Amino acid sequence: MTGLHGTVEAAVAALRNGRLIGMPTETVYGLGADARNAAAVARIFSVKGRPPNHPLIVHIASADQLDSWAGNISDDAHTLAHSLWPGPLTLILERHPDVPGAISGGRPTIGLRIPNHLVALEILTQFGGGVAAPSANRFGKVSPTTAQHVASEFSVPEEIAVLVDGGPCHIGVESTIVDASTPTISILRHGNISGHTISELISRDVIDGTHGEARASGMLAAHYQPDALVHLTFTFDERDQIVDALHPASVYVIPAFESVEQYARGLYHHLRQADALRVAHIVAVAPPPADGLANAIRDRLYKAAHR
Repeated sequence: MTGLHGTVEAAVAALRNGRLIGMPTETVYGLGADARNAAAVARIFSVKGRPPNHPLIVHIASADQLDSWAGNISDDAHTLAHSLWPGPLTLILERHPDVPGAISGGRPTIGLRIPNHLVALEILTQFGGGVAAPSANRFGKVSPTTAQHVASEFSVPEEIAVLVDGGPCHIGVESTIVDASTPTISILRHGNISGHTISELISRDVIDGTHGEARASGMLAAHYQPDALVHLTFTFDERDQIVDALHPASVYVIPAFESVEQYARGLYHHLRQADALRVAHIVAVAPPPADGLANAIRDRLYKAAHR
């Protein structure tokens, strides 16, 4: 299977040699390294400019590998894993004592998921181990949803040894993160999988844990940020008023979408397109609050607009 800069086989070889790869998933492209190779994991933090206390997510090929990465896995966690994997769900679990603490920013927990993408699954299956893979962008900046986005941000093969092109990401925003490391199940980051879906599967309420201490990826107040200043609005009339008040030549207006699915797939593309055009301002209308993708989009826009 060929890609923009490499094959699945070349990516697997690079992982085994302690190098970094760019890999597609259904959410965003990841910057991958062998999760048990401390030097390779350190390289992720260095290349991204990521704070060492900010946890990574480990991608695995099968739920059968859970016991190698996590301990004291609850029935709720097993239910969610077997019901929603492969898919855009990250489970925060108690970290297995054999797993390097650097992956989790020194925390006693670990984030795990199985991506729902054929190329990613082929890489993970052939590699046979876990791949730590945060989004393939500089820390705090806009996540990539195409291989071209990754190639525009990192040098290949100097920073990323192999970049595999798996096409545009189908979902376009990062996974839902659920903390299942304690008896209280909480959502730490909104994504495609809704709180209602999770609650129904475990037959009890889940807590909104998206505020407070940054215990998982994407929880910082400022994140997913383009170079341009983002103006977040809630109606199209308000959007037009802001555009009229700004110099039209320096404004990029994120267009209206027919569905939240289309909005999620296009959001990061438009944020990146605005920066490519070197505009000073981006104006976006947030979708109405709703569980799942709508809340995920609102979350990304709030963080992109935070200054």
